[in-house]
Amino acid sequence: MAKQDKQKSQQQQQKTSQEKKQGGSKGSEKIVGEAVPAIVEEIVGRTGFRGEITQVRAKVEQGRDAGRSLRRNVKGPVRIGDFLMLRETEIEARRIKSKVTKGVYS
Repeated sequence: MAKQDKQKSQQQQQKTSQEKKQGGSKGSEKIVGEAVPAIVEEIVGRTGFRGEITQVRAKVEQGRDAGRSLRRNVKGPVRIGDFLMLRETEIEARRIKSKVTKGVYS
């Protein structure tokens, strides 16, 4: 009886360890589906610690959210009319809220 209980507990431990290995860490889940094209309509501004990120408004061309305009952050060179391939269309970037009132920008 005691041997059976030990074997069952060992089997349960093996199952949980296998589930942990397959699960991965938070945020490591792959995004299911294909990339959706979006065209850049407007360049909102620069953001990031050194200004290396450009915030743009992009209109989704295909997929479930076709016609929807999103605010997205883009790294690298981007112009109006460029196509972005979005892996997801639900999340929108936060609005840039820098209103500089002093200094060079006034």
